[in-house]
Amino acid sequence: MTRTVRIAAVSDVHCTRTSQGTLAPLFAQAAREADVLLLPGDLTDYGTADEAHVLAKELAGVRVPVIAVLGNHDFESGSPEDVRGVLAETGVTVLDGEACEVQGVGFAGVKGFAGGFGRFTLGAWGEAAIKTFVREALDEALKLEAALARLRTPQRVAVLHYAPIAATVQGEPTEIFPFLGTSRLEEPLTRYPVTAVFHGHAHAGTPEGQLASGTPVYNVALPLLRRHQPGAPYRVLELRAEEPSEQPSP
Repeated sequence: MTRTVRIAAVSDVHCTRTSQGTLAPLFAQAAREADVLLLPGDLTDYGTADEAHVLAKELAGVRVPVIAVLGNHDFESGSPEDVRGVLAETGVTVLDGEACEVQGVGFAGVKGFAGGFGRFTLGAWGEAAIKTFVREALDEALKLEAALARLRTPQRVAVLHYAPIAATVQGEPTEIFPFLGTSRLEEPLTRYPVTAVFHGHAHAGTPEGQLASGTPVYNVALPLLRRHQPGAPYRVLELRAEEPSEQPSP
């Protein structure tokens, strides 16, 4: 038996210590239209536990499952595990190379990284610093692949912070494209096809694009969505999914 599962997504909320009361209405509005709420990174502004506690309070009224990944801002203070831990304690599922299933839809999540797109993708050549930079992108792509490989659901959704394609960063200065995402993230999405991809990070980018396979990619950065749809700055996607079968009693 199938049912409709509605996914609401918004990223780059950049919660600060003074954000109390400012994000709760947004989350409540999005949750009213959804069965799952996705937060694809930059959950906090400086990556502190204090900011994460404020965000947890802003999410307290949400009564649907919340799935998130961390973004670059969540690493700023060098303690992303604190951000993840605070949110996990309040019931938020923070993915970092893991997968989960909600109402018959599978979700695979990872932060991702930078490096550029297509033939302009940075290669691991030259100085050790360049090789380290490229290795970070490769490691994130491998984590995404491992998460996708665990999913067995017909409907699969990838949750990233960095973009896997150039189309959804169009609108940003071309000089910073290499720092907004990388095609290395598209490779596992080709090997393990998904239904949709959500990401953030590119505040001045484009709301929608496609993988080479035709799979839709949605940029759900809050500043971007506030410009394009100010009354409802979040993306809602409806999927048809198989209802999880009930296990017989022993």
